[in-house]
Amino acid sequence: MTITGKVALVTGAGQGIGRGIALRLAREGADVALVDIKEDKLVAVAREIATIGRKATVFMADVSLRDSVFAAVNHAERALGGFDIMVNNAGIAQVKPISDVTADELDQIMRINVGGVLWGIQAAARKFLERRQPGKIINASSIAGHDGFALLGVYSATKFAVRALTQAAAREFAADGITVNAYCPGVVGTDMWVEIDKRMSLLTGAGIGETYKKYVGGIALGRAETPEDVAGLVAFLAGPDADYMTGQAPLIDGGLVYR
Repeated sequence: MTITGKVALVTGAGQGIGRGIALRLAREGADVALVDIKEDKLVAVAREIATIGRKATVFMADVSLRDSVFAAVNHAERALGGFDIMVNNAGIAQVKPISDVTADELDQIMRINVGGVLWGIQAAARKFLERRQPGKIINASSIAGHDGFALLGVYSATKFAVRALTQAAAREFAADGITVNAYCPGVVGTDMWVEIDKRMSLLTGAGIGETYKKYVGGIALGRAETPEDVAGLVAFLAGPDADYMTGQAPLIDGGLVYR
């Protein structure tokens, strides 16, 4: 069973995990609305989707702004002729001791990681209800949404919050045929982890690459995660085989955190 002919929207689709998810959904048969703040990267991903034989449209949006997220969903429906799947993937990391986090830093990461998911849930649910159809909402959490990690305390808090929003939204929208789930990646070899490693180096004195190597060394399957690994789980959550699954936040980390 596939998602052929469905319309999906992926935030943070210009690179990393978001790009991997967008490409996988296109390979599964979906047309994809690509949302990010970097237009050049969105255009490049759209070209890749075109080579797969699916439609893509791009939309510049800051997910911390509610109106921008609603506009992105409306654009997806107009440009691609429907709306079926919302992937709230966009997010940022923050590496800092809890004692040093400033008010501005807290506000920024909460607005993007939590606010962006909340606005995405709202916008997608409203669109599904307007169209009188079921739908799927899929949110980016993390292994840091199951365990709080040192020097990633506020980031961890945002990812715990995503799990809470996922569970609450699943309960609120179940009667409307809308499922809400999350995915929880581990150590993924993307630009975000390059930055995490650099910040850890500055704070702990570890050499560049040592923190990344340390975490990868704890993975039972013996390698770092790829965006494609994450995208496989998201494709499942987006498809009909996950129709009876809601309010869940499965780990996809190669065996690093166990629940």
